[in-house]
Amino acid sequence: MRTDTVVISAAAGWLPPRREAPAEAGVAPEDAGYTALAVSDGPSAPEMAVLAATAALDRAGWSGDQLDLVLHAWSYYQGHDFWSPAHYLADQLGARDAQPFGIQQMCNGGAAALQTAAAHLLADPAIGRVLVTTADRFCPPGFDRWNSDLGVAYGDGASALLVSRTTTAPAGTDVVDVRPPSTGAADVGGADAGVAGELRLVAVSSVSAPSLEGMHRGNDDFSPAARLAAPAVDVRRTKKAYLRRNGSSGYRVAEREGIRTLLALALDEAGLSRDSERPRCVVLPRVHRAPLESVFAPVVEEVTGAEPIDFGRATGHLGAGDLTTGIADLIDNKILAPGETALVLSTGAGFTWSCAALTAPAR
Repeated sequence: MRTDTVVISAAAGWLPPRREAPAEAGVAPEDAGYTALAVSDGPSAPEMAVLAATAALDRAGWSGDQLDLVLHAWSYYQGHDFWSPAHYLADQLGARDAQPFGIQQMCNGGAAALQTAAAHLLADPAIGRVLVTTADRFCPPGFDRWNSDLGVAYGDGASALLVSRTTTAPAGTDVVDVRPPSTGAADVGGADAGVAGELRLVAVSSVSAPSLEGMHRGNDDFSPAARLAAPAVDVRRTKKAYLRRNGSSGYRVAEREGIRTLLALALDEAGLSRDSERPRCVVLPRVHRAPLESVFAPVVEEVTGAEPIDFGRATGHLGAGDLTTGIADLIDNKILAPGETALVLSTGAGFTWSCAALTAPAR
């Protein structure tokens, strides 16, 4: 989906200060795939979302009562059984005239929320300012962040994007400095390498493979209530059941083809090409190091020729927030020079793969 007139007016990630190393959980470092995971000892997922949203609003100079839509995405339990976290966020932020929406597309939820925000801005002139948030907390007793899944370990955190419609032509957009204080993320671009501020959302692209939904269902019957099949989420069990039934080669082929198709679509929709105007970089999802090195990075190089960037080794996979937190990291680290474009990737169970193309405005 081409989104020429949509901009990211501010972005913020909120990660808890504590990091848990693999050894603390009895995980061998060579098998962990991460150096550490972000762990929240206090704030719930929706409370972390409020913190991220407040930071983004402050950076943009917006107030909650100016928001038209509040879109909240998550992949795991939000603290209450039968409840709307999106409405909680709107109330806490003073966005009482906004329409709150919950977005559920598992770990691709942040990308789905951004795509939904862009669609509303493009289709409805009455919509001018949209908040996108994500938040997840993967804590006991319902979730073992290191061992509940195969190919990924989970960190806690939240993110927020403020999405709006540009009032000027993309080539003449002024740079607005919304760069937050340093969060300790890797300085990939160098101190003077790039632009801090508003990014133009050039395109949002998605590709799905619904035939893979059984990887998170396994052989289990449909249950009348949560976690009756096991006391904690156990995706290792369902994935192993799926792979025993279907074999592993089909999933590996579908994953590679899904990512390859997505990147080709994203380049086309963003007006880019591996052979001419290639992206400055591609921000990878925060999955385990093994699939990053064996699947994502090689396909990124094959299709785009761009530098892959990994922000996730010391955070873990952030549930619905990999793409949105990646956008915040892109701004925090001033990676893009004026006019440069980055691709930011996301993946989620089901499966869906998404990519946002973002361009730093020319000075």
